[in-house]
Amino acid sequence: MSITEIVICEIQQIAAEKKGDLPPLTDDLVLLESGLDSLGIAILVARLEETLGLDPFTESDDISYPVTLGDFIRFYESAAKSRDVASGYAR
Repeated sequence: MSITEIVICEIQQIAAEKKGDLPPLTDDLVLLESGLDSLGIAILVARLEETLGLDPFTESDDISYPVTLGDFIRFYESAAKSRDVASGYAR
């Protein structure tokens, strides 16, 4: 499963648990308009850390927060790629 698929799946699961409606999950969707509140986004980050084994928010020196869903996914993809490069593992 790709990082994109994992992120989308987790967002859908969190929304279902909160019985919330989701707009179409497109790259340009603003995270704050995704149907997840700040607690939902925190849950998403925690679940992604458990699933992917990384938390780019604590591992990155970049202090900018991803604004759109596409930014969020690329942030995780970049962190995963950096980790693979740092460990000498290339996919």
